[in-house]
Amino acid sequence: MRRVRSTPRQDWKRIIEGQGLVYGAPGRDASGQPRPYWDESVHYEFDMPEILALEADVELLHSMCLNAVEHVVLTERFRDFGLPEWSWEPIAESWRRGDPHVYGRFDLRYDARRPAKLLEYNADTPTSLLEAAIVQWHWLTAQYPDDDQWNSLHEKLVERWGELRDQLPSPQLHFTWSSADATGEDNVTTAYMQETAAEAGFDTIALPIEEVGFDTELERFVDLAEAPIESVFKLYPWEWVLDDDFGKRVVQSLPQTMWVEPLWKTLLSNKAILAILWEMYPGHPNLLPAYLDQPNELTEYIRKPKLGREGANMTIVGAGLETATGGVYGAEGFVYQLLDPLPEFDDMRPVLGAWIVGDASAGLGIRETAGLITDDGAAFVPHRIPTE
Repeated sequence: MRRVRSTPRQDWKRIIEGQGLVYGAPGRDASGQPRPYWDESVHYEFDMPEILALEADVELLHSMCLNAVEHVVLTERFRDFGLPEWSWEPIAESWRRGDPHVYGRFDLRYDARRPAKLLEYNADTPTSLLEAAIVQWHWLTAQYPDDDQWNSLHEKLVERWGELRDQLPSPQLHFTWSSADATGEDNVTTAYMQETAAEAGFDTIALPIEEVGFDTELERFVDLAEAPIESVFKLYPWEWVLDDDFGKRVVQSLPQTMWVEPLWKTLLSNKAILAILWEMYPGHPNLLPAYLDQPNELTEYIRKPKLGREGANMTIVGAGLETATGGVYGAEGFVYQLLDPLPEFDDMRPVLGAWIVGDASAGLGIRETAGLITDDGAAFVPHRIPTE
């Protein structure tokens, strides 16, 4: 694993905008100065044995996570997740039914010197998908056409949607996101997912979640044309859905209306799963010690809100330092995870976003920051696997 400097394509900005990457706040470099969110002036190189080891780690972590959901459901440990009590049994029912899942992103600490460590699992609403699946692939083919990349995301997404055609209630599939996202990232990510489903043969319809209607006479969700919504992909977090009366209707609609990602994914997208995994697999080489609501023996740790997003409300306690980020999370409780700082490459710290589609590893996206917390100041940088 190496960080390599390279010359950006002359018209790189026009190219990536044409591929749909029209969002992304400026990142920050090691001196705090602005840098492009998509930054192809640097990239990471990996050897194939490193990638093969990471692929195996990701699929192992995925299977461990599924085992953890089974454990939570069997032992009824929903209280540890800070979720409303009325949702506990529907979550269990969603798991027992085997409501279908499509994708997720594991955020990993990795430096090629020791096994990858799971930092968290974005299992419900993972983004940076277009960058990983499309934009960096076109960068590779333009700049290093003879090299390889850990990237079968597009093909596997189309294949996964094809597998779900017989599992979802309808060949018509709605796609929804929140129009409150001013960046446009959720809209573009949803549009890309819609494209992969259409390629798999679904009839797709897009509308913001604020425009999803409910027919009170027929007791069903409808779109703007009053057509029933029977299968819907949502880029909207389950914990937000469960926070109001709309969410109760969503849950009551299952499984007649099938929501993807499924309701049981609300357990995996919650930081509490990190502590559950450590309980089930203590000392596992791909895990960091993690505990619910107290640090136990940890003297250096990062405290994460169970439902936090984009690095908000995190506190780092380490050797001679303490830092915290602001935000609106934490009332639901915290998880304390061993502080294992991201490795430094040229004063930048990369986090590896390793993708799973269905039950198979599918690709890699890298975001890097100068600080210890990967936040909205991160930049996305591509990667390649030299074939020589």
